[in-house]
Order: sequence, then C-alpha cells, then structure tokens
Amino acid sequence: MNKQKNKRWRTLGTVVFSIISLIYVLPILLVLMNSFKEKSAISTTDAFAFPNAETFVGLENYIYGIQKVEFFKYFGYTLLITVGSVVAILICTSMCAWFITRVCNRFTKLLFYAFVFSMVVPFQMVMFTLSKTADTLGLTTPWGIIIIYLGFGAGLATFMFTGFCKSIPLEIEEAAMIDGCTPLQTFFRIVLPIMKPTYISVGILEAMWVWNDFLLPYLVLDLKRYKTVSIVMQNLSGSYGRVEMGALMACIILSIIPIVVFYISCQKYIIKGVVDGAVKF
Repeated sequence: MNKQKNKRWRTLGTVVFSIISLIYVLPILLVLMNSFKEKSAISTTDAFAFPNAETFVGLENYIYGIQKVEFFKYFGYTLLITVGSVVAILICTSMCAWFITRVCNRFTKLLFYAFVFSMVVPFQMVMFTLSKTADTLGLTTPWGIIIIYLGFGAGLATFMFTGFCKSIPLEIEEAAMIDGCTPLQTFFRIVLPIMKPTYISVGILEAMWVWNDFLLPYLVLDLKRYKTVSIVMQNLSGSYGRVEMGALMACIILSIIPIVVFYISCQKYIIKGVVDGAVKF
C-alpha cells in the first residue's frame, strides 16, 4: 500500500515539475520560433503561432541582424571580457581562499568577512561612483573592465573556494613542502588539481553572469569603441519605438547559444562543486 502511494506521489511530482520546466523553456522556444518569421508576424497575435508559408523567412533575420549590428565584432569583445574575467576571478580568488584557510589570524578572518559583506551590497549603491572611477583610471576598455569584474565577482568565488579548501587535508600540503615545493608550487601542483570540481562550478556561475551582464558594461565601457552583445542589440531599436523584432530575436538566439552549450557541457560539475564548496564550521 505504501509503495503504491509513494509511486503516485513520484508520478505526480514528475508531472508537476515537467509542467514547470516547460513553462520556463516556453519563452526561449517562442524567441527561437519568431526568429524565423517576418517582422510583421511577430508584432501581432501571430507571435504565438508556428511559422507558415507566408511568415517563414528562413535565415533572413539572422543575416540582417549580424550585418546591422556587426554582431561577430562585438561577440569577440564579449568573449574576451568573459574569458578574461572568469580566469582572473578563478586564479585570484582560489589563491586568496587558500591563504585565508591556511593563515588563521584576525586579518584573514576580517578579510573573509569583507568578501562575504561584498555579496550583500547592492550594485546600485556603487554604480554611479564606479562609472566615474573607471573613467578616471582608464578602465573603460575590455581589458580594464576585467579588473572591475574581478572585484565584483570575488565575494561569491572566495566564499565557495574557502569552504572547499577547509576540506583539503593539511598533510598533503605538508608532504609536498617536505619534498621541496614552494608555497606557489604546492598550490598549483597539489591544491589546484584537487579544487577542480569547485573551479568548474564557480567558472560556470561567473561566466553566465559576465556574459549576460548589461548594466556594468553599459556604465563602464567606452561605447563609441567597445560594446558587448547585450548592449549592441539595442541598436536594433529605432526611433519612435520602432524595433527590428525579427533581427532582435535572431541575435538573442545567437547570443545565448555559447553560454547554453557551455552550461550543458559542464552542468554535472555544478552540484558537486557547490556541495564541496559548502562552508564547513
């Protein structure tokens, strides 16, 4: 009797969560579907209908969108910013977390709490001051904004890496130092390979954040020379509310493909990395 009851609950749970999953995926499917339709069909009630012989335009929206906004040029800037920021965050914060866990004193505890506090402060509190500071220091380039992303992404990354470092046996590092390894060699040859699950997990989270970010690049970058994909798609919005809906839908699909592929290929590491990076008390 209990087995049948549990089976019913599992079936009900599967159905409910399948419906919820479809609801989450539906907007993406609508964007994909409308990217193959002419603009007039998207702006009417036909937006929810499948493309037909009258509304289907093939890859015309994709070609027009790529040419209109120079999509691949700014795709390159976005890729540079994302990869550079993620690499900088991973290396710097993992070394900082290792330092915090191995050098236990008031300074490292204060440093850890400072990183935790930075996760609480809303971006809106500092965005106008940040814009002025970045302009003064010359950080308005794709290379300069990497430093800013390092500052904003350090809180979460250090928090997760610190939790993982506490689970690494100290004896492994002591054995490496007895064999003649310097602290840097110990970190890169011993600690870093052990931290691989958390590295991948943090890397995925940070990459999704940086790639999809709009406000920070919009405030910091010199928009006359550099733009990200999320910013450049605004060029498809004309005056008096006129929007190239077909090309916009196509560019949205093109912009989410890399991060979706990256996420799917690495998703099995997310839960493992988060669990391993849980803070131990």
